[in-house]
Amino acid sequence: MADAPVVVLGHVRRSFGSVVALADLSLEVPAGSVTVLLGPNGAGKTTALRVITGALAPEAGSVSVFGISPSGPDGEHVRLRCGVVSAKPALYDRLTGFDNLRFAAELWNLDPKTAPITESAARFGIDDSLSLRVGSYSTGMKTRLALARAILPNPDLLLLDEPTSGLDPESSQAVLALIDELAESGKTVLMCTHLLMEAEGLADQVVMLEGGSDVVSGTPGELVSRYWPQPQVILDAEDRSALDGLAALAGVVNVVRNGGGAVVDLDDLARIPDLVAHLVAGGSRVTRVTPHEPTLEELYLTVRSRRAAP
Repeated sequence: MADAPVVVLGHVRRSFGSVVALADLSLEVPAGSVTVLLGPNGAGKTTALRVITGALAPEAGSVSVFGISPSGPDGEHVRLRCGVVSAKPALYDRLTGFDNLRFAAELWNLDPKTAPITESAARFGIDDSLSLRVGSYSTGMKTRLALARAILPNPDLLLLDEPTSGLDPESSQAVLALIDELAESGKTVLMCTHLLMEAEGLADQVVMLEGGSDVVSGTPGELVSRYWPQPQVILDAEDRSALDGLAALAGVVNVVRNGGGAVVDLDDLARIPDLVAHLVAGGSRVTRVTPHEPTLEELYLTVRSRRAAP
């Protein structure tokens, strides 16, 4: 029997005055997975995290985390099992990295003498900098310190809001690799981002938000199958006019010519050798054969364009 979802939101609404941050948000976060909330700035991602921790109560709908309402009387039991890294983590610049983590340990009711302070810092590669004041840290080091602080109490759920914001590409890749490592160790991760490349290869589940509502959700594979039900191959040849004849071949569903050759929809990728053989037999020199694997960027743009269509 599958584990119950760690987080369940059902038709949640939350507004700030006349501004609706969450209009009708529903989502489930499976245990031991990386779920990515994807959407443009202002889509409601940060508000969703604050509702999940109980920092904000929903105006309508239901929120359950570990089977508990985080804004209810037992909400503290939820927060004790969560590690949170906000988009702009609050750190004490005048204290050392070690003292920041020691103070956090005390807030978690951990004994600073036995709390895994050095171990948590080492996991993110900043154990050699714990004696330095945080004010001297780079942006990337501060993000790593915030992540070390978040995992200090060994939480079951990690909530990360734009964890690579402001980082250089190298630091971003390092942080994402560490998040993936945490998920591999069994942690449940819910991460907000508006950067499509962050979710690529990391997400077990993608929930796309727009206007405070979930627009589409599923595993990357499910979403690709939903929006690209036919397998595709990109073909090109020195004589591109020969590509037009592919439409008449068995198994070809559709052919779209573009500046880079042709995108061919097939009933089965096993048809590709037949397409190549047809072109070669006609005297064409084939210059490209690439099965198309849609990216999250393409998915994002496809979903948005279809929603915008009249």
